[in-house]
Amino acid sequence: MKLILPYPPSVNHYWRTFRGRMLISREGRAFRHNVCASLAGNGPRKPPAGGRIALAMDAFPPDRRRRDIDNIQKALLDSLAHAGVYEDDSQIDVLLTRRCTPTPGGRVEVAIAQLPLHRCPLCGAAMNPENN
Repeated sequence: MKLILPYPPSVNHYWRTFRGRMLISREGRAFRHNVCASLAGNGPRKPPAGGRIALAMDAFPPDRRRRDIDNIQKALLDSLAHAGVYEDDSQIDVLLTRRCTPTPGGRVEVAIAQLPLHRCPLCGAAMNPENN
């Protein structure tokens, strides 16, 4: 499965504390809504029930500002689970994030595959089944 999604908010902007409780911020809820809306036209999906998956993402930031690449993972992974792409992000055994060239508006290209992998998510080369 391959998806092109909006650039997620940083984990620093994803959570907010309100009256002693940790909640998803307005920016985080808007992103989650946008991910669900982006995937709505793809028809019904049956998430892999308890299956182990690999997720690779190419992150195209919206500008050249300095960013920690791991800060975008949580919002994206939670939003994909909320949209029903998989049951829970605890199913992910392989997670790859690659920073790409900045693109106006930003985007993330996501590839999801069930394990065992038959091809490398980065280069596409055949993988040895004994390594999975």
